[in-house]
Amino acid sequence: MKIDLNCDVGETYFDRLVGKDAQLMPLISSCNIACGFHGGDPKTIENTLLLAAKHQVQVGAHPSFPDLENFGRTYMRLSSEELKACLRYQIAALQGMAKLQGVPLAHVKPHGALYNAAAVDFDLAVQVAEVIQEFDLLFVGMAQSEMEKAAQHVQLPFVREAFADRSYTNQGTLLPRDQPNAVLTDLSLVVEQSLNIVQMGRAVSSNNGEIPIVADTLCVHGDTKNALELLMALRAAFENHGIRVKAFSQ
Repeated sequence: MKIDLNCDVGETYFDRLVGKDAQLMPLISSCNIACGFHGGDPKTIENTLLLAAKHQVQVGAHPSFPDLENFGRTYMRLSSEELKACLRYQIAALQGMAKLQGVPLAHVKPHGALYNAAAVDFDLAVQVAEVIQEFDLLFVGMAQSEMEKAAQHVQLPFVREAFADRSYTNQGTLLPRDQPNAVLTDLSLVVEQSLNIVQMGRAVSSNNGEIPIVADTLCVHGDTKNALELLMALRAAFENHGIRVKAFSQ
């Protein structure tokens, strides 16, 4: 049994420091690097690519709505043309910087409000999938969501993602961050949820409902306050249960 562990990283923006990427990188198998529209200044992006290469961590782009002010967590109503241009700009920028460092780009995972919106809006998810297809990359998105249906619709390989450090609703979406206990920081709860997903293909919602989830990758957000401790606990738990941590494309 194996699972990919991913983190959203490279989200520092000049003097706005986010996460502990250098400490997280040795514990994960893939990462999603911010592309400048919610976080990720040029030097941070470059440093994060070098870190990923050093630790042999698979790299993906993590594009968002153009929303630096709110860290990409505010929904923006863009035309299809605007959204696609924003995505192309971000993915191409990261792909170009990665190429200069000799780092292959494997996937794209939308960030924040864009991710959550595409999880429930098929038309929006198709727009995202069509751009990812232009770059011939894998689409990482929420398992059993409209993103998965959109990837199937355009015949794009899809990587099913679940979350170690977020609570779910009964509908299988993420509990909004403004709700109590939306972000899980208790080590035992994070480990329990992760093992349930990996071993049994299910999670328990915030209202104690059972949600079926089949996942190829588990996310711990790099900006979760105790992300390092969560990842260390997960690695120990996976080792104890004979679960290998390996990038989903391997």
